[in-house]
Amino acid sequence: MDVETDAVAADRAVKERHRRMWALGDYPTVAEEVIPRLGAVLVGAVGAGPGDRVLDVAAGSGNAAVAAASAGAQVVASDLTPELLTAGRAVAARRGVDLEWEQADAEALPYRDGEFDVVMSCVGVMFAPRHRVAADELLRVCRPGGRIGLLNWTPEGFLGQLLATMGPYAPAPPPGAQPPPLWGSEAHVRELLGDRVTDVVARREAVLVDRFDSAEAFRDYFKARYGPTIAVYRMIAGDPERVAALDRDLAQLARRHLHADGMRWEYLLLTARRRG
Repeated sequence: MDVETDAVAADRAVKERHRRMWALGDYPTVAEEVIPRLGAVLVGAVGAGPGDRVLDVAAGSGNAAVAAASAGAQVVASDLTPELLTAGRAVAARRGVDLEWEQADAEALPYRDGEFDVVMSCVGVMFAPRHRVAADELLRVCRPGGRIGLLNWTPEGFLGQLLATMGPYAPAPPPGAQPPPLWGSEAHVRELLGDRVTDVVARREAVLVDRFDSAEAFRDYFKARYGPTIAVYRMIAGDPERVAALDRDLAQLARRHLHADGMRWEYLLLTARRRG
């Protein structure tokens, strides 16, 4: 087997692990119960609406894609995990909106150059391991003058800290992978997009999560429903001491962020226009 074939096989294995991870638990319920408003925030910021052909990259169950279709846009929701697309179709049917659902890798999008007026991602593309490759694809399929919209968890915010807390318990990332919360750093995203975009607007905001009345309630909810958390617990299932330690670490993290009115999960909202 030559070097190129080895690299292709390794990449295929990484993507298969990602597919299986996001199919664990019940991410569609997490999106619907915990962060239901985030998709509409992104759609409003990027201005997707009638007359726009929109691509939602790493769309999951369609938090942003369904919101864009509801706003009158022609939407394609793409994701690596077919189970999430199936859930998204059901969400769209319940809400009476039509859009396309297609399995696709954010690092190798199966679309023509400049095919979309709007290319967006809501806490999705951040989990593609090779940030530069994914950013290049976002820009490639966006037409000159089209809009890019990205909403991603910050490294310093709750979800960024959650991923960092789980890191020591998880297997080593594949070669070339970068931490997902870097997509929540304005400097990092600006560097990825470079001079290929203009009119960059970036701001940090937070979503209020009032779903959990205790730190343990958050931990147990994510242990049961959030794919990355489930995957980490499965990795250490044979070591009761490590399981107990992760239980403590997640509860302590949640306790630090839990206030009387809930938790505030910080994200970076960035919009730009592809240079013509």
